[in-house]
Amino acid sequence: MFLSNKASKLRVKEAENARRNRQEIVKALADGQITRRELFKWGLFTVGGLLVWKHGLNPFVRSAYADSNIPTGLPRSPLFGVQAFTQPMPRFDVLPRNPNPFTFLTPAPTKEANTTQQLLNPALEGVTPGDTGPIEGRPPGPIWAHQKFDTMPPQIAVEVSTEGAKINTVYNPGVPSSLNSGINPATPFPPRFHPDLPDQGPNALWTFNGTLPPKLLVGKYGEGILFRHRNKLPFDIRQNGGFGIHTLSTHEHNGHHGAENDGFTGAFFYPGQFYDYHYPIVLAGLNSINTGATEARAGSPNGSGGITKVPGDWKETMSTHWFHDHMFSFTAQNVYKGDAGMFNIYSALDRGNEAINDGVNLRLPSGTAKDFGNLDYDVNLMLADKAWDANGQLAFDIFDTESGFVADVMTVNLVYRPFFEVERRKYRFRILNGAVSRFFKISLSDASPMIQIANDGNLLPSPVTITQTDELGIAERYDIVIDFSRYSVGQTVTMVNLLAHEDGKLPSSTLSLSEALNGSSSDPCVGKFLEFRIVRDPAQPDVSQVPAVMIPNPDLSAIPVARTRTFKFGDGANQTTNDPVTSFRGPWGIGTDGGDKLDADFGRISAAPRFGTREIWNLVNDGGGWDHPVHLRPDGSVQITMQFRDFGGMFMEHCHNTLHEDNAMLLRWEIDDGGTPFLRPLPTPIPTPQGVRFQAPTQLNNI
Repeated sequence: MFLSNKASKLRVKEAENARRNRQEIVKALADGQITRRELFKWGLFTVGGLLVWKHGLNPFVRSAYADSNIPTGLPRSPLFGVQAFTQPMPRFDVLPRNPNPFTFLTPAPTKEANTTQQLLNPALEGVTPGDTGPIEGRPPGPIWAHQKFDTMPPQIAVEVSTEGAKINTVYNPGVPSSLNSGINPATPFPPRFHPDLPDQGPNALWTFNGTLPPKLLVGKYGEGILFRHRNKLPFDIRQNGGFGIHTLSTHEHNGHHGAENDGFTGAFFYPGQFYDYHYPIVLAGLNSINTGATEARAGSPNGSGGITKVPGDWKETMSTHWFHDHMFSFTAQNVYKGDAGMFNIYSALDRGNEAINDGVNLRLPSGTAKDFGNLDYDVNLMLADKAWDANGQLAFDIFDTESGFVADVMTVNLVYRPFFEVERRKYRFRILNGAVSRFFKISLSDASPMIQIANDGNLLPSPVTITQTDELGIAERYDIVIDFSRYSVGQTVTMVNLLAHEDGKLPSSTLSLSEALNGSSSDPCVGKFLEFRIVRDPAQPDVSQVPAVMIPNPDLSAIPVARTRTFKFGDGANQTTNDPVTSFRGPWGIGTDGGDKLDADFGRISAAPRFGTREIWNLVNDGGGWDHPVHLRPDGSVQITMQFRDFGGMFMEHCHNTLHEDNAMLLRWEIDDGGTPFLRPLPTPIPTPQGVRFQAPTQLNNI
């Protein structure tokens, strides 16, 4: 797929021209100059979503400058002479936690959306001079009011913005330089993937607060967060560096809260607006299990070494989340552009203090200086493949709407193949697959063991010793522990990716460790990607533990099953609606309970479980040779069971290959009988700069 570094200049130029043509299509789509329907009409895409078989456009068409059937291919991202493992890996940038949101934030947060009017910038689409609109983009009224806002008001304020790339002058890694590979946080941090690579332009890279490294949100159970997200992207939709869109909807992935705070794909907001998200950080079942808050394992650090007990099921305790943009049909582009961060949640069980020995705290690798949330030996890693153009600016590509997009440069925490200095002791690594279509499979270069302790935010019932991870799907998280005490000072060991891609459909092969290390793979993202340098003995004795028993799975067996549903993910979908805002025509879709697979429409309800009930959902990959990380292999299926409790509203189900999600593999489901503010069905929000209007949804039969 990617050209060899030894490819001729003619072949490189041919591939660059073809990519430039594809990128003009991406930009025209993002700018609203054309629609996907027009691309089908003009013959640039087939009805199946494939890029037309045309030289100078499709990277898989035979090259004019190569023998046999060798394809045009993709040009490699220029590295400008940069070598791997020549820069330190920065830890995440910890977001400030500010007490008392109601006095810290201006304007003060409100239960219902703040509809105070402001003058709109006429560069916004559909705006004429003199128009006004609300300062908050959250849909107005009681249906989108913050649930449990009165009984569980937020105690911490976190204010962020999404904006174009700029220098970071307030970097806070949460640890001293000695624990951050010598990086001085007082030194301005430029928006570069490497010190010797070009600065990213303000429209090439869009991140939280416009800066690198990625941001880390820190919270604990029982202490709600008001997350105010300001949209500071360009008012002109065309100022996007060729891809991405300036409207946003922020999804706190795996969060347990109301739908109004879940980043619903159709509840997006515009430049110049903010959206207040209320994350109460509560245990599931708080209204039905341990309601008197008498169980110590259902608890939170109290600030002085003790535990504040909270209601809910302690077996539902979560630890490693992430948050990212969820804009309808543009999730992949906006996330790829940098709009993603991670969220560490602390509890009585997973306290982030390895020294407190109270019979509840699992004492996982972290540190000891603070009551909770020590990051000394607890490290977030965001893996993502990136590509950039001949000028070194981040670039997005399309091959077709079916496969997805894989790039050729491995990054960790948005820097190119870094090193990280460690002590001779245990470390916890919270690993997130932040790619849009690429899967990873991780090993250490000497095949030494790692211990997996968590998956997708949930600590496992027991730790598992592994020499390589399972396939890490898009948006999936693995928490692993590596014990560096087995190495001597001065030694190095690297993380290695064993999984090769030929396109974005699914991994093409799993390589042996020796194959991944010998450089023979045609996939540039196979092989070493993060080097650990063992630099010293630990400053203090390592008192961390990896206990044999952690958190058992919740038991729902005593709750009767109200309904069983089946969702089939696949291609060949139909579109039964044509709303210009809520619907999208693409090759992918989801079929419900034996019905036809349907394209995405966030104005259509496909399921409406009743509040408080338990259901079984069968998720089925309908074949075709694609991976759909929900998490399904080709022709595979998985059965899950859930109880719908505590919160209501409209939610989404989708494939997390975000190119598939953006190309119609998404559906809406809702819990619409959770209380008096709810209607049945819930009206669909239609955001505009002048305000949100509502329209009646369509719905499948027998939802």
